[in-house]
Amino acid sequence: MIYQTFAPPQILQPYVRYFWALELEVGNGDSYTHRTMACGCPELVFHYKGAFEPADGSAADKSPALFHAQSSSYRRFTTMESFGIFGAFIYPFAVPRLFGQSAAATSNCMIGLANLLGSKGRMLEEQMMLANNNSQRLQILCGFLEKKLVNPPAEQHPVIEAIKYIVHTNEFITVNELSGQFNLSARQLERRFNDFAGFSPKFFNRLARFEKALAKYPKLPGTSLTGIAYDCGYYDQSHFIHDFKQFSGYHPKQYFSGNFEGHEYKDEAAD
Repeated sequence: MIYQTFAPPQILQPYVRYFWALELEVGNGDSYTHRTMACGCPELVFHYKGAFEPADGSAADKSPALFHAQSSSYRRFTTMESFGIFGAFIYPFAVPRLFGQSAAATSNCMIGLANLLGSKGRMLEEQMMLANNNSQRLQILCGFLEKKLVNPPAEQHPVIEAIKYIVHTNEFITVNELSGQFNLSARQLERRFNDFAGFSPKFFNRLARFEKALAKYPKLPGTSLTGIAYDCGYYDQSHFIHDFKQFSGYHPKQYFSGNFEGHEYKDEAAD
């Protein structure tokens, strides 16, 4: 398995967290199952080799170029062929700039880019599929995003700064503390947060806290689950276990033992 991440150029850093690529050779008769966790940040995903199907047999968009919106639950996908995927992990407030609609309108959706962007989405899909390597894919996608995100607003809305604060800080902050810190009433914060993040500030906070817990894998020797819980802002281990099971489908003990679907890319990233 090959897993790589790529930093965005400076002009895209306000909207793109990072780019990534994942490749795996799957043997004849074998299968690979990948589980996407609940997450407050969406992704643009390009399956340039192979294809995945929902593991539960449900209907899904068959496009190789997809928008995976911010999600409140996990999903499972499986394939029986070798695959290659290139993706962009973006902030949710990029959604209004990219697709001309609030983030709330796309939450929990998985949609083909052609359906969202029309001919421009189809052209991007074709270019990404025909690229010779991931360096070219990175260049193509950066060029596309730079055109879509050109001429940003003169001032960032305070809610955008609040979203970034939640994503990047290790502190757990209440809604009242958040509204006070960014000079917004609780009502303003709630309404605009849904527009820019797709979820309420309280729920987005939970997702960000869960993401910070996921990032603790593989846990350091001697680190307890209770220690991880407190380090990520959980008040007690029961809340930690509840959120972890809801957003991943795993008990944290199972996850941190390395006994989870698709652990290979996490192990690769940790090396």
